Amino acid sequence: MRYIDCFNHFFPQALWDKMMATPGAAADIGARMRGVPAIYDLKRRKEVCDMFRGKYDYTQVISLGMPPLEALGTPEQVEEFAKLGNDGMADLCVKEKDYFCGWLASLPMNSPNAAKELERAFKNGACGVQIHSNINGKPLDEQEFRPIFEIAEKNNKMVFLHPSRGAFDLADYKTEKKSKYEIWWTFGWPYETSVAMARLVFGGVMDEFPKLKVLAHHLGAMVPYFEGRVGPGWDQLGNRTTDEDYKTLLKNMKRRPLDYFKDFYADTAVFGSKAATDCGLAFYGSDRAMFASDCPFDPEKGPGYIRDTIAIMEKLDYSQEDKEKICFKNAQQHLGIK
Repeated sequence: MRYIDCFNHFFPQALWDKMMATPGAAADIGARMRGVPAIYDLKRRKEVCDMFRGKYDYTQVISLGMPPLEALGTPEQVEEFAKLGNDGMADLCVKEKDYFCGWLASLPMNSPNAAKELERAFKNGACGVQIHSNINGKPLDEQEFRPIFEIAEKNNKMVFLHPSRGAFDLADYKTEKKSKYEIWWTFGWPYETSVAMARLVFGGVMDEFPKLKVLAHHLGAMVPYFEGRVGPGWDQLGNRTTDEDYKTLLKNMKRRPLDYFKDFYADTAVFGSKAATDCGLAFYGSDRAMFASDCPFDPEKGPGYIRDTIAIMEKLDYSQEDKEKICFKNAQQHLGIK
């Protein structure tokens, strides 16, 4: 079986070096990421891929790791980071094409030049673009971000939606100042993704750009599990609210809320959970799911998430045709990978 692993993270050398030399948030990444050498060390990353390339036809689509570039500095600094990242990704996919079959653009979303950089990245070979569930706290349906979606739709490129939330962004309780026990990550990230999806739906982005393709990381986050609330629950939008006219909003929408959520794409990066995979694939179907492992955030001895996700794919009670769609054909079609 061929596997195109469509959502993985890596920092090109030039960007990594620049970040380490930049005081503040950019340099702070190094302290956290040095414990994950496969995210910046090309030799180690290739060793990880080689664990699977012998048995499978296995390649990766790469994008930058966390945090979002826009959180790392001024617009001018972030513009430089984005150019270094995008140029480095393009170079890697030429020089290491046996390992990396495609890359996602990263943008200086806090800069008015973000759309210009996206156009440049697409011309330079990016097969999609990664954006985060909020832009320094701003929702994605703000008007200032519409040009990004317009360019993605115009170029028939997929938007990969990645969650973003930290311990100090939102506390779990009003009486506390931070989210404890990494709840901000375990439950906060799926919530962030789901909220971003909802804002794209109810904020009119999906109607304004009807051909836009958006992939929600981690198999659509909370949406598949909460299909009853997203479907029949949101069919009653406005019945629980008195201070805003959501009933008129619902009436003016072109389709049911559930239908919009069904239009998203999703990947299989659920940390090797069979139950989550079954739930997500049941919701999205084989035409809108793409294989991903979220490399390199998995145990170094294995690495586990790639191995476990492949094992789940192999045991799926799906036809060979549907398995091939999920494992590589959908990526070929939507990312333009040969």
